[in-house]
Amino acid sequence: MDATDLCFAGAAEQARLVASGEVSARELVEATLQRIERLNPTLNAYRVVFAARALIEAHQADARHGAGGHRPLLGVPVAVKDSIDVAGETTAYGSLAHGGPADRDADVVRALRDAGAIVVGKTNVPELTVWPFTETLAFGATRNPWSLDHTPGGSSGGAGAAAAAGLCGLALGSDGAGSIRIPAAFCGLFGLKPQRDRVSLGPNQHDSWHGLTVNGPLTRRVADAALFLDVTARDGGFVEAARREPGRLRIAVSTKVPPGAVARLGAEQRRAGQDTAALLRSLGHEVFEREIDYGAGAALHVTARYLRGIHDEAATMEHPDRLEPRTQGMVKLGGLIPAGRVARFRAAEPALAARVNAIFDHADVVLLPGPSGPPFRVGQLHGRGALWTLNVAAAKVPWYPIFNAIGQPAASVPAGFDAAGLPLAVQLGGRPNDEATLLSLAAQIERERPWADRRPEL
Repeated sequence: MDATDLCFAGAAEQARLVASGEVSARELVEATLQRIERLNPTLNAYRVVFAARALIEAHQADARHGAGGHRPLLGVPVAVKDSIDVAGETTAYGSLAHGGPADRDADVVRALRDAGAIVVGKTNVPELTVWPFTETLAFGATRNPWSLDHTPGGSSGGAGAAAAAGLCGLALGSDGAGSIRIPAAFCGLFGLKPQRDRVSLGPNQHDSWHGLTVNGPLTRRVADAALFLDVTARDGGFVEAARREPGRLRIAVSTKVPPGAVARLGAEQRRAGQDTAALLRSLGHEVFEREIDYGAGAALHVTARYLRGIHDEAATMEHPDRLEPRTQGMVKLGGLIPAGRVARFRAAEPALAARVNAIFDHADVVLLPGPSGPPFRVGQLHGRGALWTLNVAAAKVPWYPIFNAIGQPAASVPAGFDAAGLPLAVQLGGRPNDEATLLSLAAQIERERPWADRRPEL
């Protein structure tokens, strides 16, 4: 296996190669770091790279392997979103408003390290992880490996670019309103938003964005995401679930735009959903059209928690006066929402979940659109104000936030390419605590319609 193939192998295969002795951890990490050195100046996926430390840890991983030690991610290079703490490093949040270095790893980073993974760097985000594009005045624009003129999405945009370009075995992201699934969609990756509380947000981000945010993976293959969950989640069995045939499922197709959003599904994006539905029918699933009942207040329910979450997060920054003007505008919008109003929305979450989950009286999984159109061009929204940008961004990704609001699992699954060569995607929404079905179904789609063999030409 040459260095490029090794870098694109994905976390599960990389772990297998190291465990079998076919590749050393040092060879794997060196190949990854060399690729980062060559491509990151173009992509700007990483804000900071820990090359020296990663090589030391690779040497330690090889010593552990030589002594007969086994860990499920031994030697695998992982990228960490720059809103998640890595001990001794600044958590910048895409901003100059940050404080000093973190004194300890976030729980999810510690779990990855305990599984043998090697953190090779921290990936860029929009300031305070607000937007579905990754461009900041502090650290510049991150570019999509499939088209350097386009954004990889956000807010886990650097994570998406890194995983798509073979600059890590897997990328750790977070998802507060689609922030894993959006860059996965734009970058041709599998992205999983787990059930709320499946993966720890500790020690510093409990109830981030008032319960909207979860941590999760962006990966080249479904098996990589399943392995991530097995080593970071509060319970396991996800690798086994991804290997199982899903059986005959009832799959509802819902394309209705949630009330409060103004969006139009593009023709190629609609075709991606139709093609996926046809594939699922051919695999023996019962596929039918049935719309989710969002209710009139769903958009306000999400928006209030999102905006107030931005406001509250800004208050934790050491130098809030250094935030970009557009971010300060979002903080002001969040300040208009009283904390008591947010508390009432949180109290109303079970009723919202019951309304949405009525779809699961008839279906096991919901097939939803991904983005409404192609990714934004880099710089397209530069200089725009907070409210204008919010409305344009919401129209691009209206089908994502509802699963954050109700806390349930959802996944972005690649669905081919548009006429310009940019990735297309669909979304799978799941019942409470049912990542297993999403993984099993996504793996079946991957077997029938492989995507990981396609690589961006860089």
